[in-house]
Amino acid sequence: MDKKPDIELKPVNCPVTYCMSKIGGKWKPVIIYLIRNGGNRFGIMHRGISGISKQMLTKQLRELEADGILERKIFAEIPPRVEYYITDFGETLLPIIDQMTIWGKEQMGLSSE
Repeated sequence: MDKKPDIELKPVNCPVTYCMSKIGGKWKPVIIYLIRNGGNRFGIMHRGISGISKQMLTKQLRELEADGILERKIFAEIPPRVEYYITDFGETLLPIIDQMTIWGKEQMGLSSE
């Protein structure tokens, strides 16, 4: 006899759905990965993510900022310089990104080091 789970997982109370709402999609994990590895300026990210438009990069950065994962710092220079940083809250997602990196490298036949 099949045992019914203690919690009925619906999209509103599913932890995986919640996580994916924050970092899911085609671009957000890549953006977090790039920022973590030093690519924290818009131009660097745009050049580093093949196929992303400037509009989509802007949209994704704004969503990550609104969710408290990234912080944007504007420097008072001419021309203005903007850099993105991972917040303390965003740091809690890095183990997930690390595991995605390890899994991807293994599946691609690359060294995990």
